[in-house]
Amino acid sequence: MVFSSIEFLLFFLPIFFILYGLTPNRCKNVTLLAGSLVFYTLGERRYLPLLVVSVAVNYFVGRFLGAGVKDKRVNDKNKNYSKVKYKNQNGRGYELRYRERNRREWRKAVLFFALMGNLGTLLIFKSHAAEEALPLGLSFYTFQIASYLIDVCRGDVPAERSFFKFAVYITMFPKLVSGPLVSYGEVSEALDNRRMSWRNVQHGLKLFTLGLAAKVLLADRIGLLWNDVQVRGFESISTPLAWMGALAFSLKIYFDFGGYSLMAMGLGGMMGFSLPDNFKTPYMARSVRDFYRRWHITLGRWFCDYVYIPLGGNRRGELCTVRNLLIVWALTGLWHGGRGNFLLWGILLWMLIVVERQMQAFLERHPVGGESIWKQLSIFPHLYLWAVIPVTWMCFAITDVRELAVYLGRMFGAVPQQIVLRNDWSRALQTYGELFGLCFLACTPMVRRIYRRCRDSIVMDVALAVLFWICVWRIMAEGNNPFMYTNF
Repeated sequence: MVFSSIEFLLFFLPIFFILYGLTPNRCKNVTLLAGSLVFYTLGERRYLPLLVVSVAVNYFVGRFLGAGVKDKRVNDKNKNYSKVKYKNQNGRGYELRYRERNRREWRKAVLFFALMGNLGTLLIFKSHAAEEALPLGLSFYTFQIASYLIDVCRGDVPAERSFFKFAVYITMFPKLVSGPLVSYGEVSEALDNRRMSWRNVQHGLKLFTLGLAAKVLLADRIGLLWNDVQVRGFESISTPLAWMGALAFSLKIYFDFGGYSLMAMGLGGMMGFSLPDNFKTPYMARSVRDFYRRWHITLGRWFCDYVYIPLGGNRRGELCTVRNLLIVWALTGLWHGGRGNFLLWGILLWMLIVVERQMQAFLERHPVGGESIWKQLSIFPHLYLWAVIPVTWMCFAITDVRELAVYLGRMFGAVPQQIVLRNDWSRALQTYGELFGLCFLACTPMVRRIYRRCRDSIVMDVALAVLFWICVWRIMAEGNNPFMYTNF
């Protein structure tokens, strides 16, 4: 089951929120857990045992890792007292420190094997993804479990004692399938204390509707051009159409995944959770590095917190920074799939980011007129981004490396065209030109600004209600297209 389906919109969603609203506050976690398991069962019944076993095993692992670990703030507060205690107790103090060091080693060993078990399971399924579909939400709930175990072992968060609360954190259906990736510390308080108010429900429904419109009216419609290009065959398209197809896919994946994230935020808000924003107008960025600070923000944050910074980040010189970035982007590519094109996509982005870092550093060291050339550039960085990002997305979209080479060859005129239809790009422009314009407009901050300014007005309420039923009508007329990131 997906958010943009009739079954979800007209049956599951209203029934769940009626039951959730009628449930007393102390029992809402039980209702949410039951609803999430029903949601998962309707979408991927055969892999439900994998989800349940994963939640149960990692709950007990977390309890073990959290045994004897105090909150870091408590440790810092009692730091000086501990030194005096050990000094006065002499041999007894050394014995206590030895025991604590031994416990830390055991916790690290258990954490290592738990992470290998979770990530190994993900890797096994990723390696067979070409033969059968990946279990629903596996990539996302595996990374959330990993972040929870690491945070507990570090002492950043206490181990959750309630199995129901931990299970709700992992299986919460708004974020279960495609994120956003939420750390336990971000929702731990809401798991205990949250309120379902009419205002929250109203604002959540509005965000949900905006996300639904982005998916149904923009992503699914502009994606038809990319489908047409694939059906025609890459050797048979002109260079302008190849670029239009790449732009169409770039917009499709943005409004598809961005729409899902808005819908997840809306559903979470309706229940009293504040889920993080996953996209911040990425196509308004000025570089590839800036683009991925705004795109799938929670995944980037995960790799930064649990891979990049532990490796040393940018604190050990430029060479180590480049190496750390390579590891992060190679793992990011592998997270998306085991095929070679995903690794190529990650390596290509790493190369672009490294070149941008060096170029920016050089320009900042050689100012013109007292100001860095990098800061003086205005429209050029945006044009550069719109030229580069569609090329990188082709490495993501086309899983066959040979077909990818043909498509990139057509984009740059390096592969001769087998002429099937002359002026194919002009016909595509006539069909999709207005939709391209609407998508480009929606990539700007304008939509968000209008929404924030008019969010509480009656005009906005009516407009979003009409938009919601237009989306329902489109789904009923044309069927449901699954979200792209359910395959990752």
